[in-house]
Amino acid sequence: MTLAYWATTETPAGPFTAIVAPDGAVLASGWTLEPDDLTARIAGSLLPGELRARHDLGPVTRAVRAYHAGELDAIDEIVVRQRSGDFLQKAWATLRDVPAGQPVSYSELATRAGRRPAVRAAAMACARNAAALFVPCHRVLRTGGSLGGFRWGVDVKRWLLEHERRNAATSHALQPQG
Repeated sequence: MTLAYWATTETPAGPFTAIVAPDGAVLASGWTLEPDDLTARIAGSLLPGELRARHDLGPVTRAVRAYHAGELDAIDEIVVRQRSGDFLQKAWATLRDVPAGQPVSYSELATRAGRRPAVRAAAMACARNAAALFVPCHRVLRTGGSLGGFRWGVDVKRWLLEHERRNAATSHALQPQG
């Protein structure tokens, strides 16, 4: 890949930067002002030769703003492009299915991804996830419910989980009962 674009959006959790391919797929993202903090996380075959700053990344920027404003599902349709082995790919896809406000343990993530004993591999999937927020590794907790680590800081993880808990409860309360 030769070209990608990046932009930073101010959020209540801190500045959020995303790098996207020309087709708009997220290659990397996280709570930082520095795109260089993100490029090291992009798989070699996807690594852009050139990054160009933009004021806005269209649907990605709108989704980030909407999510932080309480529309938790705004991030769900954003295309993400990451590359790794089969289990990490499966774990990342599985993370995208974890509902906001309903965090899981690393053990549960491994089970949902089809390899129950692969708890360490599930933790590795979170650690190697380049597309924070869009692949919501912040929704994974240690067994027993403690926060564990987060590349962008435990304070950001705590904010995200509380934001989702508050807003998921509100959105569920507003949905009609069938």
